[in-house]
Amino acid sequence: MFKAKVIIKRRPSILDPQGKAVEKGAQHLGLTNIRNTRIGKYIEFDVLSDNRQEAEKEVNDYCNKLLANPIMEDYEFTLEEVK
Repeated sequence: MFKAKVIIKRRPSILDPQGKAVEKGAQHLGLTNIRNTRIGKYIEFDVLSDNRQEAEKEVNDYCNKLLANPIMEDYEFTLEEVK
C-alpha cells in the first residue's frame, strides 16, 4: 500500500483570485512584505497496491480525471510506501 500526497496549483499564467484576496487581507493586517500569494490544494489518500508503477499510474489517472483541472492546474505528487 502507498500513501499519496498530491499538491495541485493553478498554472502561473492563470489568475488566482483567492490568492489575491488573501494577500489583500494580509496587507490589511499590516503584513506589507507579502507578495505573489498563490492558493492551491493538498490532498492525501491511500492506494491499495504493492506495485509502485501501478500506484503511480492510478494516482495520475485520479488527478487527471477528477482531482485537478488539467486546463488550469498543474499537480505533483509523492508516494510513500506504507507497511
